[in-house]
Amino acid sequence: MLRLDTPERENWQDLAKEFGFKFHTMHGQPYWDESAYYQFTLKQIERDIEDPTLELHQMCLDVVDRVIRDEALMRRFCIPKEHWELVRTSWRQKEPSLYSRFDFAYNGKGKAKLYENNADTPTSLYETGFWQWLWLENKVDCGDIVRHADQYNSLQEKLVNRFYDLSQSRLGETLHFTCCKDTDEDRGTVQYLEDCANEAGIETKFVYVEDIGHGEGDVLTDLDSQVITWMFKLYPWEFMFREEYGALLSKCDAKWIEPAWKSVLSNKALLPMLWKLFPNHPNLLPSYFEEDLKHSGLKRYVRKPIFAREGCNVSIHIDGNTTYKSGGPYGEEGFIYQGYHPLPKFGSHYTLIGSWLVNDQPAGISIREDSEEITQDLSRYLPHVIVG
Repeated sequence: MLRLDTPERENWQDLAKEFGFKFHTMHGQPYWDESAYYQFTLKQIERDIEDPTLELHQMCLDVVDRVIRDEALMRRFCIPKEHWELVRTSWRQKEPSLYSRFDFAYNGKGKAKLYENNADTPTSLYETGFWQWLWLENKVDCGDIVRHADQYNSLQEKLVNRFYDLSQSRLGETLHFTCCKDTDEDRGTVQYLEDCANEAGIETKFVYVEDIGHGEGDVLTDLDSQVITWMFKLYPWEFMFREEYGALLSKCDAKWIEPAWKSVLSNKALLPMLWKLFPNHPNLLPSYFEEDLKHSGLKRYVRKPIFAREGCNVSIHIDGNTTYKSGGPYGEEGFIYQGYHPLPKFGSHYTLIGSWLVNDQPAGISIREDSEEITQDLSRYLPHVIVG
């Protein structure tokens, strides 16, 4: 695994405008960065990323099956009691999922270590499935990258195929898409997924989360008063449960992408459960709930809120000293404690690998880097290639 400098494409900002990539720069800071790329061998991808991704995913599904059967664990995962049956039913009825993303620490040697599972609302789909592939094609065409270079990236193809599969049980039905207002990144991600669904032959419609209404007969509606029966939401389940319409979620007949059982997998409480069920697994880091920390022997650990997102409210503790702490709105729900395993550093850049799954199958990687140890929402996105 190498980090290699490379010239930027002269016209990439024009291409971004042409293809609707509006969030390549956010808050005046570059998000997409093509001044360098990461190079892997095929062996590194297949052995160290792809195989563990598939194995860890099956382990995570085992955790879901245990949690939904245990009231104490449902409480531990901070799932509101009034929504337990919704979560259980979605699992028992095998309501289908679309995608998820593991975040790994990996430097090209040894075992990739799991940081967390982004199983409900992972972002960076567009830049992974489409934009970095376009970058590779352009760079090969101009001779900057060798012609036999490849990319670990079947994400877009798998998304379209998965949407087609999902549509076969809902023929002729409109799939609504939703995200929050005032975020170009979320809107761009949802638009990309909507395009994938359209390519699969699905009729789609968009409504902002803030505009979802309550119709007669315990139904959810869009701004045209059309009843929502099938919806993709780029909005976390823990937020959905606590919305004004949260009480309707168990009553209305809507089906969701992602399904309610994903509220277990997107939860940081998953990490100590994995460690308990699969202790010393080579791709896991020791992880504990608060009451178990004192007996764990951990002296170097990272404290993460159960509902943490984008690196918020995370702190690093080394031998009794807090060496890093980020702000944010999370923490009231409680924390988990994960063994400290720093991200690899390439020059001055801390590098995180996101490993994607679609329909339970590995589908590609995304790479983020930052000057800080904790990857956050404005961490830069860099492309990758496979050579050798």
